[in-house]
Amino acid sequence: MTPASRRWLIRAGGAGLLGYAIAVPWLVDTYTTSVFARTLVLALVGVSVALLTGLAGLPTLGQTGPFAAGAYASALVAMHVSSVGVVQVLTGALAGGLFALLTVPLVVYARGVVVLMITLAIGELTVTAASRWSSVTGGTDGLAGIPPIQPVWGMAALDGDRARYLYTLVVVGVVIAAMVMVLRTPAGLLLRASRDDEGRMRASGHRVTGYLAVAFTAAGAVAGVAGSLLVTAQQYVSPADFGFDVSALLLLGVVIGGATSIGGAIAGTALVIAVRDWLSGLLPGHAPLLLGGLFVLTAYLFPRGVAGFATDVASLLRSRSGMRNGGAVRAGHAIRDGDRDGYGHPDRPSPAGVGATTPPARGSEADA
Repeated sequence: MTPASRRWLIRAGGAGLLGYAIAVPWLVDTYTTSVFARTLVLALVGVSVALLTGLAGLPTLGQTGPFAAGAYASALVAMHVSSVGVVQVLTGALAGGLFALLTVPLVVYARGVVVLMITLAIGELTVTAASRWSSVTGGTDGLAGIPPIQPVWGMAALDGDRARYLYTLVVVGVVIAAMVMVLRTPAGLLLRASRDDEGRMRASGHRVTGYLAVAFTAAGAVAGVAGSLLVTAQQYVSPADFGFDVSALLLLGVVIGGATSIGGAIAGTALVIAVRDWLSGLLPGHAPLLLGGLFVLTAYLFPRGVAGFATDVASLLRSRSGMRNGGAVRAGHAIRDGDRDGYGHPDRPSPAGVGATTPPARGSEADA
């Protein structure tokens, strides 16, 4: 497969997935459409987890913290200030980023399992605070009666599951596209280098802690946007939306999909949600068993996740294509060299060393 055909195949696959995502509301019922909308929301939180875990080297179980901050801030704005979607998305991003910024000193100076435990504590404390701050969050009952939003000023309110799903799809697509563009700049390279060899980066004069602080804050803003979209998708928010099971589900999806890949994080999150919400219907009450089996199977078959497996397949196809093309090039070079030396000319037969066989001379040992 040539590089051009490979690029065409990738683009065609991406266009097909995008077309299917757009057509989903017309292919399934309203309940499934709402489930897909919530899947998109959790996939965006999974992308923020992948940004920290795979690209920055900070494994996290606490992205439900900025996720909850963005959701509650957007819900309060929707109920008391504005029903415009742009305002709510910006509010969620600001709330999530501010929440992450306030917890930066607790996280960026730690590494490994310590980060995992700190972020887990942050997430659990956030859920506890949301459960007890009844005057603001509604306590364990949550906030209900959130009015439908207008995407922008002057547009009609989104009053159906199909419209809410399409709005969520557009916002998630814009945020992910912006993240991919930023990660392809030198900022993304610095973040990956800090993850791979922090000591060398510090010795070179780079402020690794500052890079990690910016990444942590940006990931919090992305999770906050997801929180605002959660309010849009279900028009209700409660502490149950941000519990430990959600944190574990997100990290599991990122690990299964591939921690260093944005697309892998989306695919892995969607896969674990499908197993939890649909496949577990075949075995009621056994969702944890199915998720555990999925994790073990993926870890055994795809150690680097689904995205890593896809990369390995692409590298294998590339190497085989290169071997075939390289063999043809070497053969062409040999033919040209032979023509230049005159070996291919009928009046000058090739010597035995090149591969041709010359008849033995008359009267030699071969005649005896």
